[in-house]
Amino acid sequence: MSGRGQVKLRGVDEGGGREDTTGLLSERTIVGLTEKVIIKGDSKQKELIARIDTGATKSSIDLTLASELKLGPVVDSRLIKSAHGVKLRPVVQAEVVIRGRTLRAKFTLADRNHMTYPVLIGQNILKKGFLIDPTRRADKPKKMKEVG
Repeated sequence: MSGRGQVKLRGVDEGGGREDTTGLLSERTIVGLTEKVIIKGDSKQKELIARIDTGATKSSIDLTLASELKLGPVVDSRLIKSAHGVKLRPVVQAEVVIRGRTLRAKFTLADRNHMTYPVLIGQNILKKGFLIDPTRRADKPKKMKEVG
């Protein structure tokens, strides 16, 4: 502890080096494993449930959703490692609202059609003052089917 109500927080900056930030825990926004978010495009916006993923370094958005919201232009491309291998994905910037906070962030474009959540919120956004409470969800978890 470094003062009343302050905690010394340590992280890794985007360059891979260590960064020290001192901040009040009360200034952090607590999010669950899934959260209602608003993705804002040029002329449209959409509210949906996103997956919070601390294991993902970058955030990701479904290609169809990005097209529907007219997100773009492509500002970069990134090599992304996943369970399906390594792929080069285009990157766009978008505004996202999470728990009342509006942020501008980069999202990789991916075909997430087959996935439950069209948006994945990764470390590039979570590092901007979010804490994860794994007991919270914006949706109900799917029940496991019994085998046998």
